[in-house]
Order: sequence, then C-alpha cells, then structure tokens
Amino acid sequence: MTGTGSRPTSRRTLLLAAGSAGVAALTAGCAGAGRTALPAPADPPTNPPSPGTASSPSCVLTLESGAGPYYLDLDRVRSDITEGVAGVPFRLDLTVVGASAGCRPVANAAVDLWHADPSGTYSTGGATFLRGTQLTDAAGRCTFRTIVPGWYAGLAPHFHFKVRPDGRTGTTSQFFLPEDLLLRVYARPPYNRRKAPKHPNARDDRYRAAGAATTLSPAPEADGYRAAYTIGLA
Repeated sequence: MTGTGSRPTSRRTLLLAAGSAGVAALTAGCAGAGRTALPAPADPPTNPPSPGTASSPSCVLTLESGAGPYYLDLDRVRSDITEGVAGVPFRLDLTVVGASAGCRPVANAAVDLWHADPSGTYSTGGATFLRGTQLTDAAGRCTFRTIVPGWYAGLAPHFHFKVRPDGRTGTTSQFFLPEDLLLRVYARPPYNRRKAPKHPNARDDRYRAAGAATTLSPAPEADGYRAAYTIGLA
C-alpha cells in the first residue's frame, strides 16, 4: 500500500468549525467566489437497492471527538472520483442517519471516500484519483461513482470512508465486497494484470472478525455494480 499522504491547505480548502449549519453556510458563501455552486448529491435510485433504509441502519458507528475543526477540500467535493482511472464501475449510494435520534437523516454531513486502484495503489501528495467528498442532502443521502478497489498486502479489498457530521466529531470505517464478486472482477482487465489471491477476504483476520457488518450487497448495473448502505451514527 502507498500511504495516503497529506495535501497543503489552499484557497480551495474551507475550515469547518460551526457544525452542520456552518457547513451549508460556508459552502454556499464560497460558491460565488470564482466557483460554480457545489455539485448536488445524485438523484436517489428509481429502484431503491435492498441494503439498508433510512429507518434501519445497516450498521451503527460511534462518533469520536476530534482534535479540533476539520477542513473541506472543495477540489474533492464531487460524486465521480475516478479521474479516468480504468476499472469496473461501481456506484455507491449512502444514507447517513442519527441512530440515537430516531434514525432521522443527517443533512450536510461531509462523507469522504477513498480506496486503492486496480494495482493496489493509493493517490498521494497532489494526486486525487479515487478520493472524494460529498455533502449529504436533506434526506441524508449522497452518491459516489468510482470503480471496484484493487487488492494489496494481506488485507481484504475495501473502500475507506469517513463521516463528519459537524466540526467536532467524526468516524472512520471500511466497506468490504463479497468474495465471489471480487474474484469475478479480478479476472477482468485491468485487474488481471496481477494474479489475485484465491481468497481475497478470508486471508484478512479483521474481515473474518467483523467484516460482515460492513460488507456491501452489490447488484449488477450496466457493465459494473451498484450498492446502497445506510450508516447510523450513535
């Protein structure tokens, strides 16, 4: 694995310290300063996928207090995070709800997604491929368009994600994929340029211990796949 790296703060980076209401205000205020409005979350699926609903979180994650305000990089606020990287298309529809608040949608939460490319490499430094951020809409929804992640080291292939509902708390976790799907994908180009492990998931102790709770249930869509997941915040 190549490390995730850091990126210098620039004019395209906003400091978020005022909670969810502040997120909306800050991004709206910046939209008129030499930039078009931030992209709206994608339309909800016309045929809602089976995994998770707003009233039934697929998992519940505990928020952790941060060390201080966090940053929203406007260059990475986007739905399509591929930047031309070849791979099997994957659409991920996420919904964020407050599990301790009657599963009400969490609006204006910043959701970060990042993962490895088919060669198992992460973007670093100034590179931004396969990394992006979305702000949840009034229904707590956002959509990422990416590709199936590659494998590396001895870990189960995964998407990293982080949910930041305000300027004080956040939580980070991973999404996994069914092993049979991974084996089908890894037999296709460009993934088949490397010999994939016989059991991409089973070799990872962490996946065997807790992967079931965050394993997606993708359905075929065109030449790729699509999955939905509801994240509950404790």
